[in-house]
Amino acid sequence: MNITAQEAKELMDTQQGYVILDVRAQEEYDQGHIPGAIVIPHEEITEKAEAVLQDKNQLILVYCRSGRRSKIAADALVELGYTNIKEFGGILDWPYEVAP
Repeated sequence: MNITAQEAKELMDTQQGYVILDVRAQEEYDQGHIPGAIVIPHEEITEKAEAVLQDKNQLILVYCRSGRRSKIAADALVELGYTNIKEFGGILDWPYEVAP
């Protein structure tokens, strides 16, 4: 379930049909995020995930700022029945492109 930023980038470069999930607050997302990421704040995962992330077998790559909230969100997604969650920590450790 836990992967490195490098492993996440490799999946992004080689896979299709995945979702990059930013679980920070909307304001944090607006200040910069991984290109293509969608935002669902970690405290809203339980209420909003199933409406937004309809395929529970889809590859979902989860990150936050430092790694604490992404771990909480990834655990919540597993409890909701999602089967392909990869949590790769925080954007602070992301050495690649960030979108404004």
